[in-house]
Amino acid sequence: MIDRLSPLDRALLEDFQRDLPLVAAPFAAMAGRLGVDEETVLERLCALKEVGAISRVGATFRPNTAGASTLAALAVPATRIEEVAGIVSAEAGVNHSYLREHDWNLWFVATARDAYDLAASLTRIEARTGLPLLDLRLVRAFNVDLGFSMRGPRKPLSTCGAADVTVLCEDDRPILSALADGLNLVPRPFAALGKALGRTEAAILERIAILARARILTRIGVIVRHRTLGWRANAMVVWDVPEERIEAAGRALCSLAGVTLCYQRRTVPGVWPYALFSMIHGRSRDETLGVLATAEDLPELTGIRRQVLFSTRCYKQTAALLQGEAAA
Repeated sequence: MIDRLSPLDRALLEDFQRDLPLVAAPFAAMAGRLGVDEETVLERLCALKEVGAISRVGATFRPNTAGASTLAALAVPATRIEEVAGIVSAEAGVNHSYLREHDWNLWFVATARDAYDLAASLTRIEARTGLPLLDLRLVRAFNVDLGFSMRGPRKPLSTCGAADVTVLCEDDRPILSALADGLNLVPRPFAALGKALGRTEAAILERIAILARARILTRIGVIVRHRTLGWRANAMVVWDVPEERIEAAGRALCSLAGVTLCYQRRTVPGVWPYALFSMIHGRSRDETLGVLATAEDLPELTGIRRQVLFSTRCYKQTAALLQGEAAA
């Protein structure tokens, strides 16, 4: 699909995946930078959303700041894949679910308002599937800024600094939820959000700016659907790195173009020894494996055992659940 995008569509997708103008009329500001009018920008964003090129104009969040989340997996017998995937996807707190090439084959991200609700969600999934569940909580993020270049060579993404969760207040939760769902594609989206929440436009903009500076929001802008745009080869590569080498290895992985996410997670002794997770997105399997080959040559990963889990099917991809308990 990317080859069929107009220059304007490419610019919208390339230039505004992060740093959406935090002003009363952000789409007019985008239009000014692109040399078109506001109506054209809104029309093109609506069209791109309609064809599935973007999911929303909104924000992504640092895990475990505005709520609780985990990466989990099930080892599902081949005869039960569709049944179990349906059970997992029906859980409201599950916002991503993928089938991957491994004995632990069904992977999903579960989110909730807090740790109590998250535990309840995972317990329901275990009970309904009758399968043991891997719960791999985040330890630290090296890069969680998932972005894709529409033109030119791919660039490495910088590592993330620490989030300042002290700025969060309870009144931020509905703002975050709205940003997860996506702003209304109207000339004054922050005014529309403020009206829905009984707050002023200025107050909404102020809180979003504070949350962005605190790195609770990792990105504010156009959230693209990478599969629709051609990045169809998605591999989760996990590395069995000794604790004392994890930080150096994580930072080295983030220096590679094509490594789109990198983070450390808890291990499960005797079951799952892989602490360092990286995501590689490519337009083809060969491209993804090429990035992996470069990663394996890094001095920080010399001699490190790894597993490559290509995604073969996406069952669910929605915004994170930030308000309320996952539906029982």
